[in-house]
Amino acid sequence: MNFTRLTVIACLACVFQISNGQKLKPGFDAQEYFELLKVSSMQGDSLYNPNLPYPEKFKRVYRSSVMGLDNRWELWISPDSVAVVSIRGTTMNQLSWMENFYAAMVPAKGMITMADNFNFDYELSPDKDAAVHLGWLIGTAFLARDIVPKIDSLKARGIRDIIIMGHSQGGAIATLLTSYLQQLKTLNKLDSDIQFKTYASAAPKAGNLYYAYSFEAISKGDWAFNVVNSADWVPEGPLSVQTTADFNNANPFQLSDELLKKQSFFKRMILSCIYRKVENPPKKANKRYQKYFGKMVGKNLEKKLPGYVQPAFYNSSNYTRVGHQIVLYATADYFKLFPNDPKMIWNHHRYEAYYYLLNGTIVLLNGNTEKSPM
Repeated sequence: MNFTRLTVIACLACVFQISNGQKLKPGFDAQEYFELLKVSSMQGDSLYNPNLPYPEKFKRVYRSSVMGLDNRWELWISPDSVAVVSIRGTTMNQLSWMENFYAAMVPAKGMITMADNFNFDYELSPDKDAAVHLGWLIGTAFLARDIVPKIDSLKARGIRDIIIMGHSQGGAIATLLTSYLQQLKTLNKLDSDIQFKTYASAAPKAGNLYYAYSFEAISKGDWAFNVVNSADWVPEGPLSVQTTADFNNANPFQLSDELLKKQSFFKRMILSCIYRKVENPPKKANKRYQKYFGKMVGKNLEKKLPGYVQPAFYNSSNYTRVGHQIVLYATADYFKLFPNDPKMIWNHHRYEAYYYLLNGTIVLLNGNTEKSPM
């Protein structure tokens, strides 16, 4: 009897410990994201509006200095010991925009000399074909150097639930940072019991298809999201160029020469001409992409980041959406408040637009009749 009673007590203690040990839950939570939008909006980037609502659940405990290409992050903590790593988006500083336009791809695993006495050794994916946006990788590198020690400090305080949040450029960096931190866990450089949950908000495309595959694999179980306004153009960038070299190795394009040889002379001439006209333009566009959004931007950055060494590029510009997509769909009522005005290119990218559309999502999910923050 005593043994049974002790067993029951032990089981209840384990359940209590688990329920109190992990505060974060998997899955998209509209109310949680709404609070994170408030946290993100406090960063003071180019979308800053002092009249936006202040976070109710989280309190800011740290704001980093400006680093890298005008990057900055903040640490917020809730009373129930959930931490938020909030990453700033694009600012009006020229360096911040150079980071966006430095859109050549590099392998998702490697080492880059970022500055004097700073070599960034990274692995964002085990897939040799995975590649990421170089500019946002630079931002990730400088931020990670400051963030990782703070995460170790959080663990020492008993905080193991961490949300990574970023809007716009900050969202792209949030995605890359998540990959980097998860890999540190795999290498036992971060405690394995730390739980990360990522909200990339209005994020542009941070890498290619193979990076997206691996990111979604490491965040399986609904632990990472990219929330987009269907009317927002920013998540549609960067420009993407797909060539036949971007396909998996087992593909019919590799057999094109062999198949053409089996055709008659005239058919072979005609089909070869058609194939070259289809295949060559994307390849030329990819070369131009690397020239203008890689080498040229990189030469300017070498002047801004003393000691920076431009790495070899990954031969692709095939950007794709990364992470579990949560689409805030713009309806006719939305466009009455946020019209498609060519002179207002940031209209659908603003926090206010996401607040409005998210409120509709909250109504659908929770039956909440709360009026929009607008």
